[in-house]
Parts: sequence; C-alpha cells; structure tokens
Amino acid sequence: MSKSWMRILAILLVFGVVAAACGDDDDGASDEGDGELKIGYVLPQTGGLAGIVDALVKPLEMAEEEIKAAGGSFTMIPGDSGTDGDIASATVDQLINDGVDVIIGPAATGVTLSVIDKVTSSGIVECSGSTTGAVFSDYADDGYYFRTSPPDSIQGPVLADVITDDGRSSVAIIHRNDEYGVGFASFLAGALEANGVAVPAVVPIDENATSYDAEIGQVAQAGADAVVLITFGEGAALMQGMIEADLGPADIATYVTDGFKDEVTWDEVDPDNPAVFDGIRGTAPSIAPPDGEATFPERFAAFAPGVPTIFSAFFYDCLNIVVLASEQAGSDDPAKIVENMQSVTVGGTTCTSYAECSDLIAEGEDIDYAGASGSVDFNDNGEPTSGTYDIYQYDAEGATQVQDTVTLLNE
Repeated sequence: MSKSWMRILAILLVFGVVAAACGDDDDGASDEGDGELKIGYVLPQTGGLAGIVDALVKPLEMAEEEIKAAGGSFTMIPGDSGTDGDIASATVDQLINDGVDVIIGPAATGVTLSVIDKVTSSGIVECSGSTTGAVFSDYADDGYYFRTSPPDSIQGPVLADVITDDGRSSVAIIHRNDEYGVGFASFLAGALEANGVAVPAVVPIDENATSYDAEIGQVAQAGADAVVLITFGEGAALMQGMIEADLGPADIATYVTDGFKDEVTWDEVDPDNPAVFDGIRGTAPSIAPPDGEATFPERFAAFAPGVPTIFSAFFYDCLNIVVLASEQAGSDDPAKIVENMQSVTVGGTTCTSYAECSDLIAEGEDIDYAGASGSVDFNDNGEPTSGTYDIYQYDAEGATQVQDTVTLLNE
C-alpha cells in the first residue's frame, strides 16, 4: 500500500468512515467522536493584545493550509478573547455550543485562568502557545490543558542570569499585578537573590492606572542600580513616567520581558526618538530556536509578510500537534486526543512537519513531532520539558537584536 493511500486510510479512521462502512452502529455513526474534528480558537482580536493577534492567528491559518494540502481535514472556528475574561468566557460558551473538540488559546495567562475550568470540565482539549504563567504547571485540569510555550519559572532564572552577568548588584522589579506579573516577579526575585543580587523593591502596578508616579517613587527610593519592567502595553506609560523621573534607560540599567517587547514600541514612548530604548536588554521565548524546524521563519514571512513572529511558532505547533494526536488516536473524541498529545511529541521517529508525521502515523510508526518551536516533548503536566529564550538588546533605531540564545530544562 502506498504512503498516500495509508494516509487516506488514517484520515478516514478519524472521520469514522471505516467504522460506518463496517456497520458498527445501526445509524452508521462512529463510536469515536462525531466524525468531524472541530477546532476553535480564542485569541485577542480586540483589547490590549489585539496588536499582536496576527502573530497568533496567522500561524494557525498557515498550519491549516498546509495540513489540508497534505490530506488532513478539520473545521476551524475563530473566536475573540479580548483581554477580558467576560469576552473570552462568552466565546468559549459559543464554541462549546458549536461542539468543538479542541480550543486553541487564549493568549494571556489571566484570560486563560478565567476560562480554563469551563473548557477542561467540558472535556475539551485546550492548547495555548503563549500562556507562560507558572500556575498552569500543576493546575487541576484533568489532563486536558497543554501549552507549547515554556513557563515563566524557567524564564525568570534566565533573565536573572543575564542581569547578574551584567554585574548588577541591586535590582528593583516593577510588574503588572496579575498572574503573569506576580508569578514572573516572584521567580525573577528568587533567582536574583540566589545569585547574590539584592532585590530591594518589588512593586506591583495597576495596568489600568492613569499615573504611576507613586510606584516610580518606590523604585527611586530603592536605590537600585537596575530595574526590570514586567508589563504589557502599559509599559509605554510606565516608561514615560520613569524617564521624566530620571529613571529611564539613559539613567539606570533597564531590563524587560516578552510582554513589553511584544506590546510597546519606541514611538509610543517618544515619537521623535527611536533611541529612547537604546541599551534596554531582555528575554523572550525564542523566535527561532536552534532545535526548531529550520524553514519556519522564512515560510511564515512569505505567508504573512510583515507580521511579527512572537509566539507564532508555538501556536503553529499547537495546531499541528492536536491534529496529529487525533490522527494517531483514529478519533476526533477529545478523550482520545488527550491520550495521544504527549506520545506524538515524545520518543518515536522524529518528524518536523504535519505531512511527514502523518505519513509515519499511517505506516503505524510512533512519532516524535519536533516543530517550529523546537522539541516540544510534553511532560506529564502538558508543557515542554525545556525552554529556549532569546537574549536581546534594543539598538539606537528602536529595534531588538538577538545576542544569544539559552536553553534551560523545565525541572
């Protein structure tokens, strides 16, 4: 039997055609799900993260196009999460009514916390490519929640080592007061102190505040020789206030995380000075990890010209993995998909694309999908066993330049 026919047979199994042909049920229906793999996504088409939505949705559209061109079949249903739990919850309700088997997203940790119980208790597989909050590492999700992005419990120590290696001795941390900010700040402070670096101030901010003068005052009083901003879009107003208080990047060593890098541009802080960010350093999950599928950045640039790539590889991998898990299960039943999510990423024959992996499944091979974001290797908590991070620095043109890439195990 040729590879193409074996792949067709595997796909037919997913849709219950073989079972129906054999007369498993009087009405011809399959016992393995309803015969149609339905995948919805819940991503920020509106709200504070809408500026990066193309970086999250376009890789899903790219993966969908590639999967269907290679013989795969599923229905994709779009949905908005905003950056608001109420919006995300209403979208999830609609997707549940639509009978989805899988939900991809939301993008932010806090929004995910507002819907994860509803999704997983409904027996729907959930996979996010950007929720990095450590709270999900041991969350009671009945095994239905997965993420391809590594947790902040890894990134915190990576950033701490960057700061320590730069010779800083005292660091003030200012962070948004949500699960992402609080968790990241905690891991960062712990790693800095373990490195022998003092942390005289850890200051939470309200991302919806109109002024950060009081919080900036606390940072000034700390007398640190470096400051870390753990923010999303509110980082622009915070940075403006810090510059006005002589605590800008020209005055004190400044470090940021992926949330700032994704959401804040130099012209939002000073439209006349692209060098306003010059010298800022930071970390973020790697855009092109060394063990990632090498052609993804170029292919994505051709598919979505000009679209930023932050977390794109991770969402691309989410979709490939859930479809491959469904094929390996021979079912669109979420309970069967869950049973195969880890096995398609760990052990077996390494493959780096849907088409290659699907061929191997059709041949009866155990596969190890290693995709655009690298070797995912889901652990028992449904998250990667390691994290790879870019260490970058802003230049005088307001652009980030990757200076190094670091990988740490998720222990």
